[in-house]
Amino acid sequence: MKKLFLAGCVGLLILSCSKKENTSVGSTSSEASAPAPGNLTGKQIIEAQDCSGCHNATERMIGPSYKEIADKYSEKDIELLASKIIEGGSGNWGSVPMQAHPQVSKEDAKKMVEYILSQKK
Repeated sequence: MKKLFLAGCVGLLILSCSKKENTSVGSTSSEASAPAPGNLTGKQIIEAQDCSGCHNATERMIGPSYKEIADKYSEKDIELLASKIIEGGSGNWGSVPMQAHPQVSKEDAKKMVEYILSQKK
């Protein structure tokens, strides 16, 4: 029974942490006001990725909340955290590893980290 439960949890994790399909920044009616792909904010990049499957701004889910991350790290950790977004990682927040996101550029990963660190209060 435990093996079946664990297998289901792993399957759910894999599904929830896979890249979202058909994500777009704006619709046809608002394309003129939508930022160009290189000009997206950290929050917009996060929303276009699969982050919400494991993270929330204020509450721990599968992974830590953005506020927990912001409370643990500082501006000097931007490079480190950007690399963790791209390469994935494990062990800092429990036993569930964070999936790698190789499709995210280093520049976009830094914007994502800057947004997350702005959640510090």
